Amino acid sequence: MVTPKERAGGGQRRRGRPPGRTAQGLESRKRLYEVAIRLIASRGYEATRLRDVAAEAAVSVGLLYRYFPNKRAVVLALYDELSAEYASRATAMPHGPWRKRFIYAMRTSLETLRPHRSTLTALVTLLVGDPGEGLFAPATSFSRVRVQAVFTAAVSGATDAPPMKLVEPMGRLLYLIHLGVLLWWLLDKSREQRATEALVGSIGRALPVARFILRLPPARAFIVAADLAFREALLDDTPSGREIKAD
Repeated sequence: MVTPKERAGGGQRRRGRPPGRTAQGLESRKRLYEVAIRLIASRGYEATRLRDVAAEAAVSVGLLYRYFPNKRAVVLALYDELSAEYASRATAMPHGPWRKRFIYAMRTSLETLRPHRSTLTALVTLLVGDPGEGLFAPATSFSRVRVQAVFTAAVSGATDAPPMKLVEPMGRLLYLIHLGVLLWWLLDKSREQRATEALVGSIGRALPVARFILRLPPARAFIVAADLAFREALLDDTPSGREIKAD
């Protein structure tokens, strides 16, 4: 039977994703996403084909394309899931000095990502080097902004927060340090990644010195300069006008 909407459209049913979200549709998307992530973890990103995902999930390729038109969509969904979960967990950040809040933020990140380590390890090359899907790509900025905001909050809400002009630069640089730790963790072959735990512990022990160093004008100027270099080199985000002075 032809419905009034079909008559208005020339008697043809509209193709593509059904309007709105249904429980069945959400369940199908979840199953496809989980299969895709599992195959990427076991086979690697390049070797995983969407047709294999559809076959493994026992659905048609057409249905798969409704939810994930390409592998990039799967990766973006992973970024979305993990960054949202991390931002939610980080709301429990304890009160205290910025160095302790930073270590908390970093450990929380590792705890959030640990169940997905095999998948993220398979994506290392993509995360670091791909201009379209990597950590610093415009398409993934939504995830980067979420995570970076946690480190900015670790500084701004600290009992020893620096002057406001240093809060965002410090937050971005702590975020960058955190990314370095994550890369170390993904490449860490020690048992249960004990070397990463040792690295985090060493960073935590070294940070109290930074509290005193930050009182020095040269140290503040360095933070601002390093932040500007980070933004220009990796984010293509050079501030317009005069550079911020750190005093």
